[in-house]
Amino acid sequence: MSTHTQNPTTVNNISVVMFTVADQDAARDFYTQKLGFEVRGDTRFGENGEHRWLEVAPPGSTARLALNPPMFDEPGGSAIGVETPDVAAEHARLAAVGGLDLDPLDEDETPGAPRMFMLRDPDGNVVTVVQV
Repeated sequence: MSTHTQNPTTVNNISVVMFTVADQDAARDFYTQKLGFEVRGDTRFGENGEHRWLEVAPPGSTARLALNPPMFDEPGGSAIGVETPDVAAEHARLAAVGGLDLDPLDEDETPGAPRMFMLRDPDGNVVTVVQV
């Protein structure tokens, strides 16, 4: 579906997705140690360095995931999709890691839908792993 506007956008990429987390260090450890992501940036800012911008991503990904403290509400409630060429192998790898809120791999294939499964980080943010 395409919607035309009078002023076309200058935006040409989705580069950063943001998750709210209760503890940035714990979230970093979850994504790097459990899911195998890498830290792409970890910067302090603000007058006294009281704020922190932390980004992680799967190796080789151009898109990044920023792990931020909640601005207004509770942490969690966001979702992203990540891609893998072998969803069964990735599910098996994550199941072997242990300690994850990991849904079972659905063996029934739905025509027209890719194979996928979901997991949740400690703050309840959802990561959907999709086979491409």
